Amino acid sequence: MNKSFALLTALLFVGGCQTLAPSSPDGTVPVEETAATPAAETPKVYASFNEETVYSLLAAELAGQRNRFDIALGNYVQQANATQDPAVSERAFRIAEYLGAEQAAMDTALIWARNAPDSLEAQRAAAVQLARGGRYDESMHYMEKVLQAQGDTHFDFLALSAAETDPDTRNGLLQSFERLLVKYPENGQLLFGKALLLHQDGRPQEALELLEAHAASEEEVPPLLLRARLLQGLQRGDEAIPLLEKGIKQFPDDKRLRLAYARQLVELERLDEAKSEFAGLLQQFPDDDDLRFSLALVCLEDEAWDEAAIYLEELVERDSHTDAAHFNLARIYEQRGDLESALIEYNLVGPGDDYLAAQSRQNEILLDSQRAEEAASRLAKSRDSQPDYAIQLYLIESEALANRDQLEQSWQLIQQALQQFPGDTNLLYTRAMLAEKRGDLPGLEKDLRSIIEREPDNASALNALGYTLADRTTRYAEAKALIEKAHQLDPEDPATLDSLGWVNFRMGNLQEAERYLRQALEKYPDHEVAAHLGEVLWAQGKQREARKVWASALEAQPDSTILRSTLLRLTGSEKF
Repeated sequence: MNKSFALLTALLFVGGCQTLAPSSPDGTVPVEETAATPAAETPKVYASFNEETVYSLLAAELAGQRNRFDIALGNYVQQANATQDPAVSERAFRIAEYLGAEQAAMDTALIWARNAPDSLEAQRAAAVQLARGGRYDESMHYMEKVLQAQGDTHFDFLALSAAETDPDTRNGLLQSFERLLVKYPENGQLLFGKALLLHQDGRPQEALELLEAHAASEEEVPPLLLRARLLQGLQRGDEAIPLLEKGIKQFPDDKRLRLAYARQLVELERLDEAKSEFAGLLQQFPDDDDLRFSLALVCLEDEAWDEAAIYLEELVERDSHTDAAHFNLARIYEQRGDLESALIEYNLVGPGDDYLAAQSRQNEILLDSQRAEEAASRLAKSRDSQPDYAIQLYLIESEALANRDQLEQSWQLIQQALQQFPGDTNLLYTRAMLAEKRGDLPGLEKDLRSIIEREPDNASALNALGYTLADRTTRYAEAKALIEKAHQLDPEDPATLDSLGWVNFRMGNLQEAERYLRQALEKYPDHEVAAHLGEVLWAQGKQREARKVWASALEAQPDSTILRSTLLRLTGSEKF
């Protein structure tokens, strides 16, 4: 082939790289995507190709310039396989990465790495693609090549990519890290990768000890951040503060360290310092609305309402975090006593994470303001405009009415909801609870058994039916069987533990009853659980201890009717 024509083709390829290569909005590339960075602007050295290859590659470039990346990728992958040329395979890899074509990216990265053994970028690209495909042992082979050449690896990405794998794969990868650490004991990237794997494997103390034992872990930002996270997870967050402060002095321009420091201050409730840190970050990065929102939340936590409102209004103006901003502005107006403005802001919250909470607060404000018709009308309109939320909105309205002892209105609403959504489990469960309050035990049992028939493992329905039978009937054996099945399904649930205690009490098994009720109260210090435990203690002649349990619960919830009725029934007085 004519050499000058080959040179012309190569120059066309370089120009094409600039057309096809992707770039991130801020011009930077995330750590884990370094292997997929746009092609460098230095000209690639291409081999001399036959006529068929040349025309195929020229067609690929023209297709890319016309946004027919599928044709460009197909031609380049075909020619990478045919020619085994490093430059062609790299170009194919870049296009595949840009298009998110995972298999093509892996295949071409491996061709590139095999044919460019001295290219650290090629070895790194192959390692990352193999890790993404779950081929961790092969990935480590390429990573070690990069390490031997003293290049930056992606051991952190390799470890992170293993987070969702099975324990055997993680353990295998951990052994590979340990093998490499024997050769390179002070390599910060290897230390970080191994610590990540230990953390993912539920061994945070070992991960922390590994990082603390090696000075290399203090020379880079990711290990510092991991150490801070590990300390926080081990309930030693106060020790993370000096570590992060030292890191900030060493890397004063690193946003991640400063953000971690600010968040740790929030965790430790050092809110004034946290506000100062977030404000400094926002001043440095004025277009970062995540920072602006974080600062607003810290101000809310610190009850600095006016300051929080400024940042939230800025977010609304910038059309960023809009629903959350409206929701929190509404909270501020509530604190100020401006309920009309709060209603306006809650009404502006659209579908998303804050939608149901906004609808609930809006409904509560209207009901407390004796505007029941308006409350019902707004929720009805919301159900019409947001049908995906209709069932939850029915439940919000029904619960609010029931909490205000408007049982008949709540009952009628749930009946209406079940006509629209017949057989819905949540609606049936709610109707069952309302039936219990109305004294309609057959209605309760019918709805709960309907749920259990369709969902035999519904622990909530099993427990609710079992508890009601134990509390309101003498069908104790049946009740216990239902509750024990719920307990098997969710052994840590305090409501089920309370039910187990209560059914054992009703059956005369006082020691068992006390054991379960103590567990329930420890997990969930609730006034009803305390009433039950006190009654079991009283029945065993432990009156002084029973009074102590009741007194503690009454101090936390002085308006508890169940506690006072238990006291009156057993002691003859609601007072101690």
